[in-house]
Amino acid sequence: MRAYGMKLQGGESYMNNLKQSIAWWCFAHKDLQPEPFLRKVAAMGYEAVDLVGPEYWSLVRDCGLKIAAINGHNSIEKGLNRREHHARIEGEILANIEQAQKWDIPNLIVFSGNREGLDDTTGAHITAEGLQRVAGAAEKAGVTLVLELLNSKVDHKDYQCDHTAWGVEVCKLVGSTHVKLLYDIYHMQIMEGDIIRTIREYHPYFGHYHTAGNPGRHELDMKQELNYPAIVQTISETDFDGYIAQEFVPLGDPEAALKQAFDLCTVASA
Repeated sequence: MRAYGMKLQGGESYMNNLKQSIAWWCFAHKDLQPEPFLRKVAAMGYEAVDLVGPEYWSLVRDCGLKIAAINGHNSIEKGLNRREHHARIEGEILANIEQAQKWDIPNLIVFSGNREGLDDTTGAHITAEGLQRVAGAAEKAGVTLVLELLNSKVDHKDYQCDHTAWGVEVCKLVGSTHVKLLYDIYHMQIMEGDIIRTIREYHPYFGHYHTAGNPGRHELDMKQELNYPAIVQTISETDFDGYIAQEFVPLGDPEAALKQAFDLCTVASA
């Protein structure tokens, strides 16, 4: 695992054991000036950006950042748990694997789709079948397909990959080291809680992490219920070598919120 020194406000030095990213959609708005913003993000110590459109990829790289993850296919609702979507999704994922290899993007995010009456056992097997169609190409390209865990209670009604155990079962059925889960802490707090125990038990299946405070999906501050210092420390203790991406929607100043989140994760992972 790579560790590197960081100096925070006040002069304290820490060895940061986690690579941090930001989710572009949370901070992109009509008043955002992309280049100054990205340069400030890089100056804070962030290494990458998630879910940024291809029109910005060159700018991201020019600002000294990497692209940590992009969507592998459309859409969240019409996903891998229906065989009738497999051919379309396979084509989209294969095309995005080529782009990921070209741009050195380590993760493609994939989605189960909504249940629409489909039972969980059948849905897991069909989702695994869909991922098996592209797992070999991902392995050859050195790209990881991360199946995202989302809540079906608040934000994504009826989404099937809404519990960690279900996602882990899909990964086991696929049987590829390049098919893992995107463990979204905010979403899984809503669905099942028990975040630290889950990370300790299932971390080998987690290829990427997203953060946000709950309730509200806002800053990682004291106004929400998740104990992020302890959670991040737990992730660090698993020797995770991927990215943890800040995917919260700030209520206050976005740059101040990103700096606070970066410092929190840096200190907790030291």
